[in-house]
Amino acid sequence: MQNSLPTQTYQSQLNEKTQRLQTMMAPFNAPEAEVFSSPEQHYRMRAEFRIWHEEDSLYHIMFDQETKQRIRVDQFPVASQLINKMMVALLAEIKDKPTLRKKLFQIDYLSTLSNKIIVSLLYHKKIDEIWRQEAMALRQSLIAQGFDVQLIGRAYKTKIMLDNDFIDEVLPVAGKEMIYRQVENSFTQPNAQVNIKMLEWALKATENAKGDLLELYCGNGNFSLALARNFDRVLATEIAKPSVYAAQYNIAMNHIDNVKIIRMSAEDFTQAMNGVREFKRLEGIDLKDYQCETIFVDPPRSGLDEKTVELVKTYPSILYISCNPETLCQNLETLIKTHKISKLALFDQFPYTHHMECGVLLERR
Repeated sequence: MQNSLPTQTYQSQLNEKTQRLQTMMAPFNAPEAEVFSSPEQHYRMRAEFRIWHEEDSLYHIMFDQETKQRIRVDQFPVASQLINKMMVALLAEIKDKPTLRKKLFQIDYLSTLSNKIIVSLLYHKKIDEIWRQEAMALRQSLIAQGFDVQLIGRAYKTKIMLDNDFIDEVLPVAGKEMIYRQVENSFTQPNAQVNIKMLEWALKATENAKGDLLELYCGNGNFSLALARNFDRVLATEIAKPSVYAAQYNIAMNHIDNVKIIRMSAEDFTQAMNGVREFKRLEGIDLKDYQCETIFVDPPRSGLDEKTVELVKTYPSILYISCNPETLCQNLETLIKTHKISKLALFDQFPYTHHMECGVLLERR
């Protein structure tokens, strides 16, 4: 089955999202939104598929969310062209290899614009040294076909890496090539082309910024490293260990010397800033030494909790990226009392869905 996208309706869907966002932001006197479109196909850098076994063949499947019907997927135009090529090559290689095929129930793909890909094979069985040997031969065969691939096996309480569990992405951001390490099973921006537009919008929004930047939820440093050029210093927090390690690597690889990453939750950092309690992780860091005029937040879908909103509103400038405009609006009900929205943007990270990613720049009244 060839799965296709309704590319002829893309622009009308984007127009509908723009209107919906503008309506949601009207109570806050937001300016007209800058709109950043997505490629109409092959825009998603990650994809996960269940695997269906049928006699001598096996294939990728997805489930219809409403009917729960099984849909065979031979090509997936939502995903990058690299993922699509790998889907075909991989199944052709493993279909007649019992060790690699037996009880394989899911395959996860993570690709990059720099033409690297991680493939994770998930099993309902134990995987061992025999599996590793077979997987190494598989990887060599895929490399011979021109793929720059990392292979990972996962089973209950088991993870086998043949080499690395990461790949390095290279993004052109406002005239600079930025290196970003992406770790398997950790968060990365799914739509790389729109991510570049987000980074460039954030850079432009803060081009006249003064002082230092504080960032909460920094992930692998996606925004903090790009924004570093606009600030004296950047202090960023992240709780997930793999993301912190990736961020530290990215700081070194991009030769950035004004970014400091702290492994703390936004909630703990808020307590530290408010002097509620002391944290060992902050030893050697004098928070009072930073002159943060701008705070950047890119929270999960639930938005900012009340205490973090109280912290955020103490900063003259607030740059807020949201993957859920509904929780953004809830936060704005408080923030709008002290700040006004000077910039609004819509980033179409998720074409053909109702999901919207947006950005606002708030400045103190």
